[in-house]
Amino acid sequence: MTAQATDLRSVRARRTLWQNVKRTLATAPVSAWFGMIVIVIYVLAAIFAPWIAPYGEAEVVGKAYQPAGEQFWLGTDQIGRDLFSRLIYGARNTIGIAFITTLISFLVGGTLGVLTALKRGWLDQAISRIVDAFLSIPVLIMALMLLAVFGKYIINLILILALLDSTRVFRLARATALNVVVMDYVEAAKLRGEKMGWIIFKEVLPNILPPLITEFGLRFCFVFLTIAALSFLGVGIQPPTADWGSMVAESKTLITFPVKTFPWIPAPFYPALAIALLTVAINFVVDWFLHKTSGLRDEV
Repeated sequence: MTAQATDLRSVRARRTLWQNVKRTLATAPVSAWFGMIVIVIYVLAAIFAPWIAPYGEAEVVGKAYQPAGEQFWLGTDQIGRDLFSRLIYGARNTIGIAFITTLISFLVGGTLGVLTALKRGWLDQAISRIVDAFLSIPVLIMALMLLAVFGKYIINLILILALLDSTRVFRLARATALNVVVMDYVEAAKLRGEKMGWIIFKEVLPNILPPLITEFGLRFCFVFLTIAALSFLGVGIQPPTADWGSMVAESKTLITFPVKTFPWIPAPFYPALAIALLTVAINFVVDWFLHKTSGLRDEV
C-alpha cells in the first residue's frame, strides 16, 4: 500500500510538472516562441549536419564563385566548396565550441563564486583581485595574445575563452550567492552541522539558479560572437574547418560582386545573418525567461 501511494505521488508530481511546462509555454509571447523555434532549428542542423548537408565540409564540388542555382543553393566559395553545406557544418562547429566553452566557464566561475561567498576571508580576496586584473583587459585582445602564444588550436581556443569568460561568471555567482548566504535558513543549516556540499546544492544553488541560467544564455552569445570575431581575424577556428566567422572573412571581397551572380544577397551575408539570427533568438528567450523568473506581472 505504501509503495502504491509513493507511485501515485510520483505520477502526480510528474503530471503537475508537465502541466506547469505546458502552461508556461502557452503564455510565452510570440518573440519567445520565435526564439525557441530558431534555436531548435539551429540545434537540429548542428546535430544532423552530415545528413542535411548535400556535400562534405571541405569538399570541392565546382568552380570558384559559381552562382546560386539548383545544384548549389547559395553558390560556391573561392575554391569551389558549396556554401550551403559549409553554412550547416559551420553551425555544428561554431555552436558546439561556443556551448562547450560557456559550460566550462560556468563550471569554473560558478563554483569559485559560490565557494568564495561561503568561505570569505583571504580566499575571497585573492580570487577577487585576480578576477579584477583579468576584467581590466578586453577579452578579444587577451584572447588574441594568448592564442598567439599557445597556438591556434581548438582546445586552446576553448580553454582560453572559458578562462576569460569565467571571470564574468565568477562576479555574478559571487554577488548572488552573497545575498543568499546571509539568510536565516543558511545560518540554520550551518548550526545543524550540514556539510558544505549540502548547503551549496540544497540552499544556495536553487536560489541563484534563475539569474545563472539567464546569464548562461547571454554569455553563450558573447562567446559565440567572440569565436566568430577571432575566426574572422584568422586566429579562431582554422580552415578547412567550417566556421561562420572565417566564412565571412573568406568571402568578404564578394560584397561588391555583381548581384546577378548571387541572386539573393552577397555571399558574406549568409554566415553574418546566421550569426545575427541566433544571437537575436537567444536574447528573445533569455528576456522572456528573466521576466518569468522575476515575478513581475504582465501589463494589461
